[in-house]
Amino acid sequence: MPPPDSPAPATPAYELDAVGQVRGGRALLTDLTIGLPAGGFTALIGPSGAGKTSLLRLLNRLDDPSAGTLRFMGAPIASYPVRALRLRAGFVFQTPVMFPGTVADNLGAALDFAGDSGATAGGRAERIAAALAQVELDAGFAPRDAAALSGGEKQRVALARALIHRPEVLLLDEPTAALDPEVADRLIETLRRLRESTGLTIVMVTHRLREARVAATWVVMMEAGHVLEAGPSPRLLDQPQHPRTRAFLQAGDGARSSGAATR
Repeated sequence: MPPPDSPAPATPAYELDAVGQVRGGRALLTDLTIGLPAGGFTALIGPSGAGKTSLLRLLNRLDDPSAGTLRFMGAPIASYPVRALRLRAGFVFQTPVMFPGTVADNLGAALDFAGDSGATAGGRAERIAAALAQVELDAGFAPRDAAALSGGEKQRVALARALIHRPEVLLLDEPTAALDPEVADRLIETLRRLRESTGLTIVMVTHRLREARVAATWVVMMEAGHVLEAGPSPRLLDQPQHPRTRAFLQAGDGARSSGAATR
């Protein structure tokens, strides 16, 4: 059953019905029945070990559920060939991994995966420049050595690599975890503007409540493999219904206030 006071989004990109996942005899996710809105920016929040990343990995079939039904754009997710699904739902990991070579080589590898290897050199260069522009990097980054980039630049290149084949959904697993607060804030602002300008569906795991407050339109609170509540971000973040959500938000806001006071 869905958690109390957790309205379903009007148009879901993903629908989970009694979804569970067991690995090594341990339940990672239990009876998840929620929807994630198409065109929205969903933040998955909750303490460590809540199951946030386990849920995210189901959304482009890095893992499959052990129980229940998961639908993507109205169809069972297992009905999509994995490669086709991953072209429609790009994934950005917590730690960006750069392929050997230049930034252009990294983005070109994504084009090859998408089946665009036969495009003209000029056409590929235009696609690469457009993807870099989406993540607010200029075309001058294309010939740079990817391994020599800063952490923030690498994460933006990883985003461009996920976006270059024009997915409908972007899945992000704590993309700012390795970044300092200022660089992280700029990246979240880029993601917020990207969703607003393109209608891209974003689902992001975050441990920083500020990111959910700044960018999310929908929030899912998880704990111990369960969804405690979900709903529009202003309502859930300002008027949470579940006592554990209230405690989690109060602790996070308290830590933020304490940190600000000591700086």
